[in-house]
Order: sequence, then C-alpha cells, then structure tokens
Amino acid sequence: MDDGELERIASYNNPALTVPASDRVPIHRQRAGGYAKQNSTPAGDLRSTETSSDSPKRITKHDVGWRRVVRNFSPSWFSVTMGTGIVSLLFITIPFKADWLYWMSVIFFGLNTVIFCSAFTVSVLRYTLYPEIWSVMIADSTNSLFLGTVPMGFATLIESWIFLCVPYWGPWAVNVAWVCWMIDCVVAVTVTISLCILLISASNQQALHRITAAQLLPIAATIVAAGAGAEIAKVLPDPENALGTLLVSYVMWGMSTPLAMTVLVMYYTRLALHKLPPREIVVSSFLPLGPLGMGGYTIMYLGSVARTVFPQTQLFHDIPIAGDIFHILGVFIALIMWAFGLTWLCFALASIYKSRPFPFNMGWWGFTFPLGVFAVSTIEFGVEMPSLFFKVLGTILSFAVILLWCVVATGTIRGAWDGRLFHAPCLANLPKRKEEIGEKEEGETEKGLEI
Repeated sequence: MDDGELERIASYNNPALTVPASDRVPIHRQRAGGYAKQNSTPAGDLRSTETSSDSPKRITKHDVGWRRVVRNFSPSWFSVTMGTGIVSLLFITIPFKADWLYWMSVIFFGLNTVIFCSAFTVSVLRYTLYPEIWSVMIADSTNSLFLGTVPMGFATLIESWIFLCVPYWGPWAVNVAWVCWMIDCVVAVTVTISLCILLISASNQQALHRITAAQLLPIAATIVAAGAGAEIAKVLPDPENALGTLLVSYVMWGMSTPLAMTVLVMYYTRLALHKLPPREIVVSSFLPLGPLGMGGYTIMYLGSVARTVFPQTQLFHDIPIAGDIFHILGVFIALIMWAFGLTWLCFALASIYKSRPFPFNMGWWGFTFPLGVFAVSTIEFGVEMPSLFFKVLGTILSFAVILLWCVVATGTIRGAWDGRLFHAPCLANLPKRKEEIGEKEEGETEKGLEI
C-alpha cells in the first residue's frame, strides 16, 4: 500500500481533513472565487453525504456571505424558537413563585419573539430568492420533517402571550391570541397531514434502519396546537367560543396522539432490530418525550377547562357531571402518558450514555423542548392532584432544561458564527443555476489557457 493510499484512508477518518478549508473558515472571512470539494459536509452535521468525486467545485456568490446563510437556512433553525419558548413557559409555570422568575419569563418571551421573526424573515427570503429549494426540501425525507418546528415555535409565542400579556391587556389581547391560534392550527394540521401523505407516497422506499424519532416532529405540531387551544379556551369570555375552541382542540389531540403512538412503535422496532441511531443524531432519542409530555398536559388541561365550560353551555345537560368525567379521564390518561414518557426518558439517557461523546449540531435542541414539555406536564400534575412531589420534580426538571438551554445556545452561537451550522444537505440535489454553469465554464477556459 503506497503513501497516497494511506493518506486517503486517514483522511476518511479525520473530519478536519475531509472538510474543505472554505467550510472551516468563518462565513465573514470567506471570499468568492475559491474552490471547495463537491458535496462536502461540515463536521458535526446531522447527516452525512456520499462523496461523488474529487473534482473541485467553483465557489460562486451564492456560497459565501449572507447568501450562503440564506440558502442553507433549513427549517431546523425553528427548533431554536421551540427551545427558547419552552424556557419562557417554564419560568412562568414553576409552582414556587418569585418576581425574578416572572421577569426572566418576560425576557425569554421577548428573545423568542425576536428569534422567531428573524427565522421567519430569513426563511421567506430563502424561498423567494431560491424558489427551487422548496421542492427539493419537501422531497427530502429528513429535512422536510423539521417543518413541524415552525407551528410549534409559533405556539410557544401564543402560550407565553396568554400567560404574560392577557392578564394585563384584557380582551383585545385575548382576541389576538385566538386569531393567532387559528392560524397556528391551520398550519399545524396541514404540516401533519401533508408530510405524512408525502412520506407514505414517496417514490423512494424508506428503510427501517433510517427511521428516527424525527418522524414525530410534524405530528407533535398538532398536539402542541391543541394544548395552546386549551389555554385559550380558559381565557375566552364567551362560553360558546370557548366550547368551540375546546372541541377543536380535542379533535386535534385525537388526530395526532394515536398517530404519534404508532410512530413510537415503529421507532422502538427500529431500535430493537438495528440498535441505536448514529452518534450524530442520537440526541433525537429525546423527541418521544415531546408528544407524550405535551399530549398528557393537553388532555389534562382540556379536562380541567371542560369542567368549567360544559355547565356554562349546557352541553350534556342531561349529565351534570360530564365536565367532571372529562376532567378525571384526562388526568388518568395523562398519568399513563407521563409514565410512558418516563420509560422513554430512561431509554434516552441510556442512549446518550452509550453514544458519548457526540458532536454538536442543531439536533441538540432536541434536548430542550421535549424535556421542557415533560416538565410542564409534571408541574401540572402537582397542580391538579395537588402533589408536592410532582411540584418539586417538575421544578428540578425545569431548571435542568434551563441549564441545557444555556449550553445549547452557546454552541449554536459559536456554530453560527463560524458557519458550521449553516449547511443543508438537501441542496446537493439542486439543479445547477445558469450563472454557476457559466462561471464553471469560464474557470475551465482560464485553466485551459494557463495550460
């Protein structure tokens, strides 16, 4: 085996050698006109791509600066709004009240608003300047799943608005929250149904070993919207409007929760047959806590509101205790889902322990929101029962999520600054633009003249 062969084998095992220098240099220091390897993948990315050839690819203006950020701004960035939003909600729901907790919730609510508006603006710019990316992204069986993070991130803003703004600003704030919730419901249900249809009708066959917990993301969007609906129904002044919101939320919970359980069966089968997922995406093992924690909280909160709304609207007037029945059943179902989530939490912790160390990527935001909604569900048990045990446990989980947010946010800022996190593997399937072909031909011509 010659020296060249040994060097090539070593490069495959060393991410620092396989990543082009242009990808390791911060975005603000890159310049157009250089060369990079084709189909290159930065170290620590969620997915790996096959290396097609060693031929250099000319870097165009779309591969540097703000254009590179826009082109590679995948929907997974909305998971930042989910993680930040759930921290804001945890500060306001922690049962042991303090003034500093309230103001920290306000600060995170403001921060989450800025992050969501920025992410939404960049996303609109991405698909406006590069409309061809939309079809490629939708056809990608992994990247498209993160569309579910958009309505979930927006739902956290609605819930924070309900808890922080409605008590002080009155009826008009309630109407704003109600309208925003309707928009969120339409988007969430559309994402859940359309992505599930695209998944089962895709031309490429999906192998079982490629199934990950990310399949839960578009389904969880509808569960989160149902939870926000329960909170809005509680503050709506008109009982009829509250009843309609309540029933719609029950329907959305029924559309998504059994479907999430089905995906969990598939995911457990994948783990049993093919063992743990790759180290780069092992953080996704926390995602089952999302639909289980939020689903339990939603059905419990819906029952609590039904106990008040049903008598006011004379629904089931022949059964005066109908609201109490819904409430008791909600607590019972939520307790089962919470216990099932506890099992998956143990699975997730064991997976993290077995797979350590693992590289930082956007998947680390999977630590925050699922564990956060599980903490919210735990705190709600302490309120409904009431139970000091659940209140203390929920508070401990809440501060664990807050610490995790600090760690993940720090890594995200660093990765965004040096450009490592701005990488969308689905762009490898894009057809070449005319200007890219022209620049490539021009470069080849210049190279021929030099020879």
